Amino acid sequence: MSKQALPRWGAYLSTGGYEEDAELTRVGRGTPAGEYLRRFWQPVGFVEELGDVPTRIRVLGEDLALFRDQEGNIGLLALHCSHRGASLEYAVIEKRGVRCFYHGWKYDIDGTVLETPGGAPLGGEVVHGAYPTFVFHGMIFAYMGPPDKKPPFPLLDVYDFEHIHVEAAPARTGIMECNWLQIQENGMDPVHTAFLHVLVSGKQRGFSEEMGIVPELEFRELDDGVHYIASRRVGDRVWVRIVDLMLGNMSLIPPDDQEGAKAGVSQGPFTIIWAVPIDDGNTKRFYLLLEDERAPLKDYQKVRAFGQANDRPYAERQRHPGDYDAMTSQGPINIHAYENLAVSDRGVILFRDHLRREIRAVQAGRDPTGIARDGVKRLRTRTQNTVLDAPRAARPDLDAELLKEIGRRVADADLRRELPPA
Repeated sequence: MSKQALPRWGAYLSTGGYEEDAELTRVGRGTPAGEYLRRFWQPVGFVEELGDVPTRIRVLGEDLALFRDQEGNIGLLALHCSHRGASLEYAVIEKRGVRCFYHGWKYDIDGTVLETPGGAPLGGEVVHGAYPTFVFHGMIFAYMGPPDKKPPFPLLDVYDFEHIHVEAAPARTGIMECNWLQIQENGMDPVHTAFLHVLVSGKQRGFSEEMGIVPELEFRELDDGVHYIASRRVGDRVWVRIVDLMLGNMSLIPPDDQEGAKAGVSQGPFTIIWAVPIDDGNTKRFYLLLEDERAPLKDYQKVRAFGQANDRPYAERQRHPGDYDAMTSQGPINIHAYENLAVSDRGVILFRDHLRREIRAVQAGRDPTGIARDGVKRLRTRTQNTVLDAPRAARPDLDAELLKEIGRRVADADLRRELPPA
């Protein structure tokens, strides 16, 4: 029986069929990918959404209580009280830390037990589970890895661009009912932007007609991740679109509405997305918006984009599917053994290979690449839309090579600082 004839879902596990690539997909504590992702600062919430009671969240398979005490300090604690297991989602927020509603045990944001009203624990000192947090432009990040391996918060070069305004985007954040890997791989699949967003289901809101041009592609591995370079011929111009996947589960995305109509312009990323696993079969995406003050974002770029959530009737989604439908319809965890990868999937293959090496490096006791221990390094990004004049070459094959060469030159330069925005 060919692998194409095997049942894709259902009882494949119990019948000896293919299993998921657990090394890349499982995210619980102690799993290879889970330990790798815990070595990075992960977004877990937004300051503006914290109220006068704790928020129950689930991150990397762990149930946690997120809160801001009355002094403004943010804590992220193991959900269940160390006394008798009551949930701290019902805890009382006090001036310093939180107090369990059940018997009054009080915890500081670092897990220190401040008070045990019923008397000292019989087993001696107790330290409650807690994770350090960091706030960046209104987004709350947590480090969930080994304490002695905690890195400085990563800083990207684009944060330093004088004309860039950074802000959290709670309205864009949403849950995807699938494994985190499917979401990240979508970002290294530039061919889908032509077919899914323009050619097959009709041009979607925010995407230009030129996005339907299937580009010439380059995929490259860098110290801190991978990126693709998609170069499109638009008359006598070349539109170069670059997307970065960095630091495990971070993606930088340029605007989708570049029409390639004007040469000598460049747009940097307009958003950074983290695909944060809730557990093995569910993922929450967090967004930071990067607005070029010389060219303000359009309204649709500030709210949830088309097709990024289960927010439309099923019949409409069948006729005009979006990224949400493409990623979640692969199943909770896509089974790679059922795939038949093509040349256009080189980016997906490169990302999986990069991820596997990084996971195994962490298992061997090394830092993931891209971790900056000096605390001042700005990580180089390349995400952009850049349009340049480039007359068509004499033959199609020569023009294809010309497009790739222009794409490489754009990726290695930093035209986002030098050229005006589109």
